[in-house]
Amino acid sequence: MSDKKNMVEALNTAMDEEMERDEDVLVMGEDVGENGGVFRVTEGLHDTYGPERVIDTPLAESGIVSTALGMAVYGMKPIAEIQFMGFTYPAFDQIISHVSRIRNRSRGDYNAQMVIRAPYGGGIHAPEHHSESTEALYAHTPGIKVVIPSTPTDAYGLLKAAIRDPDPVCFWEPKKIYRSSKEKLPDGDHTTPIGEAAVREEGEDVTVISWGAMMEPTLEAAEQTDIDVEVIDLRTISPMDFDTVQESVEKTGRAVIVHEAPKTNGVGAEISARITENDILHLKAPVKRVTGFDTIFPQYQLEEKYLPDSFRVQRAIRTVYDF
Repeated sequence: MSDKKNMVEALNTAMDEEMERDEDVLVMGEDVGENGGVFRVTEGLHDTYGPERVIDTPLAESGIVSTALGMAVYGMKPIAEIQFMGFTYPAFDQIISHVSRIRNRSRGDYNAQMVIRAPYGGGIHAPEHHSESTEALYAHTPGIKVVIPSTPTDAYGLLKAAIRDPDPVCFWEPKKIYRSSKEKLPDGDHTTPIGEAAVREEGEDVTVISWGAMMEPTLEAAEQTDIDVEVIDLRTISPMDFDTVQESVEKTGRAVIVHEAPKTNGVGAEISARITENDILHLKAPVKRVTGFDTIFPQYQLEEKYLPDSFRVQRAIRTVYDF
């Protein structure tokens, strides 16, 4: 039997280890207990830790997040699972008005050591509200950290780091690649630092920046093109590791940003603005964005046309290279 794990198994392992390490860590959400979650990410935890630490909640996202906040202020470390990112909107008021502000509001007397987990993004032919990619909404909110892994190892290490972080973390999981690859997880007490990007491929000609499920078409495009591409996996949307991006862009002089969220006011716009503000004299071409479209995420007949693919990424790489 292989000891390699996919992202679902890696996330499950991270929660299991943190719950064993710290009795204040608990999981709560819709169907996370006996059913093991809609994608089985919490499978087996209920049997191990019981209903007091793996809590099945009503179908009330605002209630899940507000209860988790109360627990966190009291000193516990809840992991609140929301079944899909598109279901976080009923809890948006709690996240924006209370979770993000409790440290500031109390002048540091209280903090919210909690994680809000949810699968995000398209690619699995899900119905409406199940394929959202609205990480920019949360990254725009001071007081919230936003993390998006793209590999099983990073999912494992980043989730452990998020659980231990003293501030609230929105942890968005790219469900399209939940089971697409397996890796051997690091031995020992491994965490991946929040706020550090990873250079997945080194190159000299074009910098391509992406995260989450879009790393697959990005890496595929980098492999298929004859241009020497450097690929950066942002991993943490907020706080953003712009130093790594800047160092790469100053080397290559060209930048492409790939994300599946709509183009207008997406995270790519922020990255592009920072590159322009800080490195315009290094640029050999305008920054190019490859994104989803400014529409509601389509039903499954059109979903593959909406999502960026390796062809669109390759075309953008060629455009900035030939400029």
